[in-house]
Amino acid sequence: MVRPETSVTYSGITKGVSDHHEVILEVEWEDTCSEPRVERVVPLYNKTYLMLKKPSSAINIVVSASNGRSVEEIWCDFKNIVYESIERFVPHKILRKISVPE
Repeated sequence: MVRPETSVTYSGITKGVSDHHEVILEVEWEDTCSEPRVERVVPLYNKTYLMLKKPSSAINIVVSASNGRSVEEIWCDFKNIVYESIERFVPHKILRKISVPE
């Protein structure tokens, strides 16, 4: 992802090795291209403590797969389970905007 998106001047695809393709991007860079920091909540993965329980969510995914659901639907369910687990079991920290004295 490039920000701002208007800085991309060209994008193209070229033939790569074997059956792969390469993406070419030309981008205009500015020396002072920075975004202001805002307060946000970030997960602290290294402080995570999970109690191992019966993997009921994983069982639900397997059952969904056997019920004829599409791969996209199963993938969306899996992503939602992962995001919900991160919100529920991983501690979070608020990163505050750093004030620079003038």
